[in-house]
Amino acid sequence: MNKQLQVHGALFLVALIYGSNYSIAKAVMPAYMGPFGLIVIRVVSAAIFFGIFTRLVTREKIVGWNDNLRAILCGVTGVAINQLCFFAGLNLTAPINAALLMVIVPVVVLVFSAILLRERISKRKVAGIALAFLGAFLLIYTSSSEHTTGNLWGDLLIILNATSFGLYLVLVKPLMQKYNAFTVVSRIFTVGAVIVLPFGWQQVLEPDYSSFPDSIWWSLVFMVIAVTIIAYLFNTWALRYANPSLVGAYIYLQPVLAIVIAIGVGRDVFTLEKALYALFIFAGVYLVSRTRQAVTEG
Repeated sequence: MNKQLQVHGALFLVALIYGSNYSIAKAVMPAYMGPFGLIVIRVVSAAIFFGIFTRLVTREKIVGWNDNLRAILCGVTGVAINQLCFFAGLNLTAPINAALLMVIVPVVVLVFSAILLRERISKRKVAGIALAFLGAFLLIYTSSSEHTTGNLWGDLLIILNATSFGLYLVLVKPLMQKYNAFTVVSRIFTVGAVIVLPFGWQQVLEPDYSSFPDSIWWSLVFMVIAVTIIAYLFNTWALRYANPSLVGAYIYLQPVLAIVIAIGVGRDVFTLEKALYALFIFAGVYLVSRTRQAVTEG
């Protein structure tokens, strides 16, 4: 198998893992565990794994006040706020809504890049931002008017999650240019673990784990090993050979897979109205992030 097929295979697997996570997480919460308890299990497990990996393999430290402060901010935005809002939002809203709203991340990245990195925004990208947010607004509006207030707050939390993650991607860029990726991720997961523990520790202690069926245990294992560890490792490997634009483009595949999986397991219904609003979001993100994509051999 040539390198190009390997890269696309790895990125498709990552999209499939993330797409599956929406329905798998909904099966666990809130019936078996609260959303913040899931976050603690996932983030603390990742912090331990990447901490051990970094200590044994990379043996590198982040130095200097500015870099350490930036790493802390990355832990707050990329792990703590990101995860707390995502799982709390997914606990309230439908998997399809969450999956569709997450594709605004590239739009958020563009906005924060313009603000913090002074990158220029063209008229085409402004139009894309407007179109994507129109789709997100309509999706949220129908959630509040036709369903429940829980859906509304869930959608808003998912948008806050996407915003926080988009800001993280902008903040982490200088660190990724100076340090090994595992060194950076180890630090941000450590910061994130410290922050999320007070929010979810009680929810970790509450469940009766002896009553968990095998399917729930496998769901927990999947969220720790596949969603947190394997997905990141595959993304990191793919970035060695692919342009970041190609890696980012696979974000658009995640909601498609999430929709298929959610409908397949009977956890959601995809309507023509949602399809129209999704089209607005996809078209807007496409206008914002349309770039030349390539995979390099190496």
